[in-house]
Amino acid sequence: MGFKIAIIGAGIGGLAAAALLARDAHDVTLFERFPAPRPLGSGLVIQPVGLAVLDHLGLGHKTRALSSPIAHMLGHSARRVALDVHYPADAPGRGIHRAALFQLLWQGVQDQGVPIICGARVTAATPDGRGRRLVLDDGRDAGRFDLVVDAAGAGSDLSPMRARALGYGAIWGTVPWPRTALRRDQLRQQYRGASRMAGVLPIGRLADDPTPLAAIFWSMPLAELDAWPHRPIGDWQAEVTALWPQMQPFLATITRNEQMTVARYGHGTLRRPWSAGLVHIGDAAHRASPQLGQGANMALLDAMALAHALRGKGDALRDTHEVLSDYAAMRRWHVRIYQGMSAMFTPMYQSGSRSLPWLRDLALARSSNLPFVRPVLTHLVAGTMLPPLAGTRWP
Repeated sequence: MGFKIAIIGAGIGGLAAAALLARDAHDVTLFERFPAPRPLGSGLVIQPVGLAVLDHLGLGHKTRALSSPIAHMLGHSARRVALDVHYPADAPGRGIHRAALFQLLWQGVQDQGVPIICGARVTAATPDGRGRRLVLDDGRDAGRFDLVVDAAGAGSDLSPMRARALGYGAIWGTVPWPRTALRRDQLRQQYRGASRMAGVLPIGRLADDPTPLAAIFWSMPLAELDAWPHRPIGDWQAEVTALWPQMQPFLATITRNEQMTVARYGHGTLRRPWSAGLVHIGDAAHRASPQLGQGANMALLDAMALAHALRGKGDALRDTHEVLSDYAAMRRWHVRIYQGMSAMFTPMYQSGSRSLPWLRDLALARSSNLPFVRPVLTHLVAGTMLPPLAGTRWP
């Protein structure tokens, strides 16, 4: 007999944790604040380490079928190469629509028979004996659990983290892949200094539609992001096209501001992502700019580490200290390294700095193909700079 576990949030990390823990015979209940769970955002990149988690769940082949392989990340500033990073030849990234990945994980949770309680916003998880008792925003008692997994993301009511808001955000949209010279195995970006970034990411297709898709994005300072809903769409398209003419065909189907999703970013990491009977995973435990494309992968790895830590711990969870300490130790250095790298690299691509883009274009980009630098960058984007689950042989 397993443990009685509540998972808060039906995002990527919460769904993965629910499926993994239910497979290990734990009594899992999933709570979701929205009446109808849905993915937020456009596309993302599943890195090789994230794909290993999906393979473990038996979802790898479907993920590959719905996604586009990303072999190369290429960015330009004016006519200079400013980003040039390759994935391992035998382990590309996978560009995928969030809706496609969400649906795969959602079906995986349903296949495990996990009860899903929607329209339930958990605002407190109070200690109760050896476990925690959940309280909803309307005051209802949702029951007692041996362990509560906070996967509620950046808006978590249970996480004590206060992330530092970043000064730049982005708008994201999904469009059909047009007739274009751009390749469907590359993530492409174009920069104007560090104050603007236009990007195109191939993201495969949806399960019920063979149309190949792209995620497009445009970064800007927060002041302009706040004004985005009222900006004439034609003015924005003209600005993007002036920076990067090759992006114009991708803009043709964007006719309303509402077709682009606004994204704001923060940076922060919980030094101790757990307390007695409560553990935080994904964005509830660590947040960063998406510049390294690791957010969803970090959530998948957190879920995998938690499942590892709980495995073989007996029939009753008498003390969560050892289990959750093991979970945190597995993920500590992988999270810290990638959070540190994100903090270092993000200002080179999204900031008001004039000197950092110069450093990026003349030093970082030029060194990226040196024999001793190129494999480091390859491991960085693949998520394998160091073992993702320290102390284990996985993957």
